[in-house]
Amino acid sequence: MEMQADHELPLKPAVLHILLALVGSEQHGYGIMREIERFTGGAIKIGPGTLYRSISQMLDAGLIEESDERPDPELDDERRRYYRLTAHGRRIAQAEVNRLHALVQVARQRGLPEGS
Repeated sequence: MEMQADHELPLKPAVLHILLALVGSEQHGYGIMREIERFTGGAIKIGPGTLYRSISQMLDAGLIEESDERPDPELDDERRRYYRLTAHGRRIAQAEVNRLHALVQVARQRGLPEGS
């Protein structure tokens, strides 16, 4: 079941943050949580319940997939599952970023200053 950008947007914030955390690298759940905290400067912290519920929905929707690639077993816990962005997930993330950018443009046109 693929999500279509035209009727599945807006994404839930947790879903967008997870997609952004997976751009460019495969991650396990704890790594995703740390990456989100890192790129938001600690402003956003996604808990395990939200994370794994979102991951399950994202797997079902074809936005992400489980990776078969594993780091060296001596450097990693074999119970960890790694996830990667699918091409469809990348398209949906891009569509959401474009939607948010257009919304910010409207806010600026209406006189809402940046950083207020």
